Amino acid sequence: MKPLRILFMGTPDFAVPVLNALIEGPDTVIAVVCQPDRKRGRGKKLLPPPTKVIAQEAKIPVLQPTNIRTDAFLEEVRALTPDLIIVAAYGKILPGNLLNLPPMGTINVHGSLLPKYRGAAPIQWALINGEKETGITIMQMDEGMDTGDILLQATLAITDSDTAGTLFDKMAELGGKTLLEAITLLKQDKLPPVKQEDSLACEAPMLNKEQGHIDWNKPTKELHCLIRGLDPWPSAYGFYEGRRFRFFCPEAVEYDGKEAPGTICRADKHGLLIATGRGALLVHEIQPEGKKRMTVAAWLCGGSLSAGDTFT
Repeated sequence: MKPLRILFMGTPDFAVPVLNALIEGPDTVIAVVCQPDRKRGRGKKLLPPPTKVIAQEAKIPVLQPTNIRTDAFLEEVRALTPDLIIVAAYGKILPGNLLNLPPMGTINVHGSLLPKYRGAAPIQWALINGEKETGITIMQMDEGMDTGDILLQATLAITDSDTAGTLFDKMAELGGKTLLEAITLLKQDKLPPVKQEDSLACEAPMLNKEQGHIDWNKPTKELHCLIRGLDPWPSAYGFYEGRRFRFFCPEAVEYDGKEAPGTICRADKHGLLIATGRGALLVHEIQPEGKKRMTVAAWLCGGSLSAGDTFT
């Protein structure tokens, strides 16, 4: 079979390993569609999406429409004559006329084991909810929110030290490998679609900064998952004397002290041992307001946090 003509749609870092896998694979990436350049950082410098950088290095045409629901964009895609559209974290819901344009349709690389965690933040919510495994789903897209038929899945174990950041990297690599396997099977007509069981579905909505404000009355296990699921963004935090402290690298420990939730039971080179509603949490890294992320040991060399202090 001759190489497929693939139109790739993806924007952030998660999409980069998927795009690289396609570029290195046997098929032809005819163009990359991504979001427009955005201003980022303190200097508000206009920066390209990560996938645009990769595409330009590989001399692949880049399209950055501000609106994908126009007749003009549809005709631009039609003129490229793609056999297949592949989507990985593009950032917008695709209209039906675009999804159905290629002869082989449009498939998506989704960061969960569908039907669980449909939505924008599946990796973070899997961690926040204490899942022991997650994975990649290659899905035939329809106009719903991650409701299309499942083509192929690959599982990945979640460790106690995983964060959203580390899991993103693992999942992105797995996504590229699983996609190439799916395309090979698709060419051989060996990838029958499987309907999702809607009764098992749960949502993974976009996160916001307010979700990171820690309620120390909750059990240690729940807070351990929350901090890891919000690392690196939007991050979990509490306040001491009106100053925000962000928390990273938590460790769940057994503790039967009588301190009120949020109270620092111990502060030393090993970290901050903070009482919770059930047990305690040993936090190894913090980011005081106005400072960079650092180990607790580094902060204690010049900062002031000690046993008895309480986070709100």
